[in-house]
Amino acid sequence: MNDNLLKKLEKMYERYNELERLLSDPEVIADSNRYTTYIKEHGSLSKRVNKYTQLTETLAKKREAEGLLTQEGTDKELAEMARDELGELEKQEESIMEEIKGLFITDDKTYAKNVIAEIRAGTGGGEAAIFAADLFRMYNKYAENQGWKVELFDSSETDLGGFKEVTFSIEGKSAYQKLRFESGTHRVQRVPQTEASGRVHTSTATVAILAEIEEVEIDINPNDLLIDTFRASGPGGQKVNKTSSAVRITHVPSGVVVKCLDEKSQHKNRAKAMRILRSRLYELFEGQKRSERDQIRRDQIGTGDRSEKIRTYNYSQNRVTDHRINFSVYNLDQVMLGYMDDIIDALLNYYKEEQLKQLAASV
Repeated sequence: MNDNLLKKLEKMYERYNELERLLSDPEVIADSNRYTTYIKEHGSLSKRVNKYTQLTETLAKKREAEGLLTQEGTDKELAEMARDELGELEKQEESIMEEIKGLFITDDKTYAKNVIAEIRAGTGGGEAAIFAADLFRMYNKYAENQGWKVELFDSSETDLGGFKEVTFSIEGKSAYQKLRFESGTHRVQRVPQTEASGRVHTSTATVAILAEIEEVEIDINPNDLLIDTFRASGPGGQKVNKTSSAVRITHVPSGVVVKCLDEKSQHKNRAKAMRILRSRLYELFEGQKRSERDQIRRDQIGTGDRSEKIRTYNYSQNRVTDHRINFSVYNLDQVMLGYMDDIIDALLNYYKEEQLKQLAASV
């Protein structure tokens, strides 16, 4: 039993009971803002308090069973029953503690979100664009393996079949939870298709993973938006649409610009562009709160900033190395086909362990 965690739970239990008293106070009920705030806090504490109640009941039963075992004059049959019960209660205590730890770790309102993903070619010219396309296919395959849905929002293709940039959504259970640590600079080391001498080149592409934010979660003033429409064009400038269906939205106060041209319908492109904008603005506006919440992520796994080199894909060695956790796999060919589970699981497990260390150290 971790004493610091137990103290934290005790404080939450005390606050929970205090909130129950406040929520029945006529003055609080009459103040809609205070009442709503307390209701939300009460709800956020309820799961952990329920588990804490289960834990205290289990600990009380454990003390009772231990008392029977240490009590003089306890007959053998009763002692044997107490010993069996104690074993079961210890397992129950361990199970409840794991559930409580899980509640602390998943205490993030973006945890269960869908994803808005952006991939951009970095250094390396045409090869970087080809690598960006490879990463896009890798995430598509991974999503397919997970039973998730991928929807293309916007892309800028090159003549060689690469992407200067591509934006898309990934919808499905645990999408953001599993992909949240993919943000950053991905580096590839291989002989490019266009390299006649067989010399290995190093190129990069950047990935940004944003939690998709619902309309009700962020307030965007329509007067702050500058909306332009234009005709979409493909590689070499050929026209894809004969009408101005592509949409560009600028959020004037922040300077954030998004565009979408995948659909032939201006209405659909505008809706997709707003989905991207909400996620980008949320990322911008919640930056400070996120930095406090994700202290471990910054220190141990990384900032998620595009400038941070997080992973190398070395084709000659068939190796993928995640530099943040010093973890390598030697099945790059399979990883590029979407079999990323070993890497994803290693990152999630590392993050979980670091959060548990912080939780154990805090009061």
